[in-house]
Amino acid sequence: MEGKMRQHLLQMLMNNEGEYVSGQQISDKLSCSRTAIWKHIEELRKEGYVIEAVPRKGYRIQSAPDRVTAAEINARLKTEVLGRTIVYEESVKSTQEIAQRLSQSGAYEGTLVVADEQTGGRGRLGRQWQSPKGTGVWMSLILRPDIPLQKAPQLTLLAAVGITKAISKVTGLRPEIKWPNDILVNGKKVVGILTELQAESDRVHAVIIGPGINVNVGRDDFNDELKDIATSLKIESGKEIKRAELISSILKEMEELYHDYLNNGFALVKLMWESYANSIGRRIRVRTLNQQIEGIAKGITDDGILLLEDDEGNIHPIYSADIEIPGT
Repeated sequence: MEGKMRQHLLQMLMNNEGEYVSGQQISDKLSCSRTAIWKHIEELRKEGYVIEAVPRKGYRIQSAPDRVTAAEINARLKTEVLGRTIVYEESVKSTQEIAQRLSQSGAYEGTLVVADEQTGGRGRLGRQWQSPKGTGVWMSLILRPDIPLQKAPQLTLLAAVGITKAISKVTGLRPEIKWPNDILVNGKKVVGILTELQAESDRVHAVIIGPGINVNVGRDDFNDELKDIATSLKIESGKEIKRAELISSILKEMEELYHDYLNNGFALVKLMWESYANSIGRRIRVRTLNQQIEGIAKGITDDGILLLEDDEGNIHPIYSADIEIPGT
């Protein structure tokens, strides 16, 4: 109960960032005494919040630690559905696993699972994803679209566009999308998106989108295997990024795209995805489980399938593969 009250107090202060909130306002809103308010303010200060207290004016947040708690995200949210239910954990094996369980239990669309640390994060094809504490965005979002099963891969592309737009707005960087689920900055990976389905026959019950984003990861945090291929928003922008701000921006961009997608189809997402893609019109090398093909990436279909034209002019639909651009 005390933790819940502290969360509401923090949200009041965050919602009025830069302005004083009087003790009377807080007392009336939270139905607690001035002594209880002071106690919660002291606890917030211990957590790293710098809170100014001025007689006859009230309390004001001067600075906040870089946290991804529900209160921090909620205070910045500008969405109607996405992120309106938040499950925050300090450390988990995988946010995807929690989101899977919540979805099966009937969690609302837009439910967000976010953690400060993942100990068993997964990437595509079961690869491990490094998720060090306090440095990134490790989250999973539950969507419940009324779409045919074959259209579900479109939502990975929608997520990639939304995340790319948000990163650009928050950091000023110019990310590119690498098909199907990676986002790069200056040729190095900053985001991987794992999308998982809960479905039967031709009906989608839920799509769980799990981005892993290297936000404030330092160069020395990457192991030797990743240093040449991975980077972070902090490394590329030269500044610390507030993770809660980035999350709220991602949810806003994704919600706008998602509403348009449900109402008008895939056309806008397809157009924007191709504008951000690093491979369209370029020569690429595609490795599938069975073969390797080189050719020109022509674009994506309405189902999100990559089209490659080989040197003989044959068009190959690429459903799942690793791609690279020779010479880069």
